[in-house]
Amino acid sequence: MPVYESIKNADNRIVISAANRDSVTFGWDKVIAKLTDLVVSGKKKIALDGWYGIDFEKIAKAVAESLKAKGISAELVPANELYLTREEIIAYNAPYVTDDPGFGKVNKEGVIEDIMDKDAVAEAKAKIAGADAAIVYGEGASIKAFADVLDVKCYIDNTHQKVQWDMWEGRLATFGCKTPTEGYNWKEYNYSDYYMLKRQKDYMYEAMDFYIENYFADDLVLVPRKAYDEIMSTLVKYPIHEVKIFSPGPWGAYRYHDMDYQVEGLANNAWNKIAGPELRILIDFGGERSISMPMLNAMQYGKELVGALIDKQYPGLFPLDIWLDDGYHPTPQPAERISMPMHIHPSSHYVKEHFDEPLGRYETYYIAEAYEGANTWMGFHDDADIEEWERLCEQSQNITPIENWKDFIANWSSKEGDLYLIPPGTMHGHGGNQMVLEMDTNPSINGTEYSFFEYDFARPSWDDEKKTMTGKPLKMHLEHGRNMEKTRRASWVKDHLLSTPSVVKWTKEYFIDRYKSTPVMPYHVERIHFEKTGEYSTEGKFMHMLTLTVGAKVTVRSKTNSDLYAVCDKFQTLVVPATFGDYEIINEEGGRVTCVIQRWKQG
Repeated sequence: MPVYESIKNADNRIVISAANRDSVTFGWDKVIAKLTDLVVSGKKKIALDGWYGIDFEKIAKAVAESLKAKGISAELVPANELYLTREEIIAYNAPYVTDDPGFGKVNKEGVIEDIMDKDAVAEAKAKIAGADAAIVYGEGASIKAFADVLDVKCYIDNTHQKVQWDMWEGRLATFGCKTPTEGYNWKEYNYSDYYMLKRQKDYMYEAMDFYIENYFADDLVLVPRKAYDEIMSTLVKYPIHEVKIFSPGPWGAYRYHDMDYQVEGLANNAWNKIAGPELRILIDFGGERSISMPMLNAMQYGKELVGALIDKQYPGLFPLDIWLDDGYHPTPQPAERISMPMHIHPSSHYVKEHFDEPLGRYETYYIAEAYEGANTWMGFHDDADIEEWERLCEQSQNITPIENWKDFIANWSSKEGDLYLIPPGTMHGHGGNQMVLEMDTNPSINGTEYSFFEYDFARPSWDDEKKTMTGKPLKMHLEHGRNMEKTRRASWVKDHLLSTPSVVKWTKEYFIDRYKSTPVMPYHVERIHFEKTGEYSTEGKFMHMLTLTVGAKVTVRSKTNSDLYAVCDKFQTLVVPATFGDYEIINEEGGRVTCVIQRWKQG
């Protein structure tokens, strides 16, 4: 699936000490020179560890060549030689890949040492210890076993989208491979390799001497550990922007053309994620340029970011997601073109039992804009034969059309401000002709999505190379769908899931309303409305996912420290950390403002 990014107003501008700011080295040549100087000064054993998708060899050889010019010969020790064979790694990953065609099972305990050859590790350690100078490079270059023979430990990071793109394009070299891994199963990454990489990264947060950003292939940024720690601890004191992502698809629409997202090449907009764990962030701390890193790096400060309760209940999990489902079409289109697949989401019990994930997917649709014909599919008609629906889906396999599919799925006309509660097991889908602010829980530490598709109108999917709807139809998840289907009927949906707001605070300057909920939903959806200024608080325990839906631009500013603020554009989300406390929202453009806030119920 192609992914496009928008960096418009994505910089997180923070202020750190001048000493730490000035200690950061920008530029390929300058970073290579800095690493070289470390060896020359006596720190002769360097490890270049990091995430998938980094050209470690290129960096290591550049340092070695620089040292050679100074008369120093450095032993190059590639970490990919430490691993078991590819066949042995496949066997190790098999329990996590599983035979499920759509999903796997999380590797909850594994570390990269599990798939290393003990003799190779011992041999490499002896080689490092015996060399006058050594550069160990690649994933796992700074494992705990090497700690006492290394002088400098570096961690080179990469972002989720770049790794995914390399994987989809067949460019990704995985554990133990010198060249792109043939036949690599994406579930190996999502359910096992990711978690082993993350545990090594968690170790390196404490062990590293330098953090290295290598987002651009020919550029490096070297961040000393002390500066990195101040950058990250400072970041979570501010409201946080994330880099929005966009992907075309079979129900993709065109409102994004009017939003000036500055995205080139996007032909239609089906998936538009504006906040969540797998996005990247840009941090401008006053250096030569902003640096990129995964949003999940901020989870080093989980209590500050997501709140103490969530950090304790779901360690490492960023629990909330926000999408913007584009549904604008300039001319009328059939439902089979503009609707999402008919699908359901799993409960916490289901994802724990089947995938070893900690949290189910609890969803809401907030209608941010409604156009002619705005509608949402949700629930089954009261008289629908659900067994017949399941039989038809099985027979179709999304290859042959189900001509009478509308006889089964209930449809609801939408208007701006409507909120649909979508607990697990509820059949649903965005029906088009509306802009949906889709707010979810995130079941997975690495952002794996759990949607069980049952029917996608047997339509072709999007081919981004041809820029046409000529790709293969999407695959369905019928077994999981049947397992989770709660057979909720239209009359029950009407009484329980079509939510309305009630005012919880009113002043002459602003008011806050909260939508009715059901006990199973773990978060509230609230709104704050004002013309000039509104006020709210995280109370020191609730992370706020704040999205501007009406208005052009607002500033979210701490009431206790006016230096802590961020600017939010229309249809952008700010992640307001749980410890942010009392804040004000200032209208920067005039007119009326509405901000939608997603926050956990308990704190």
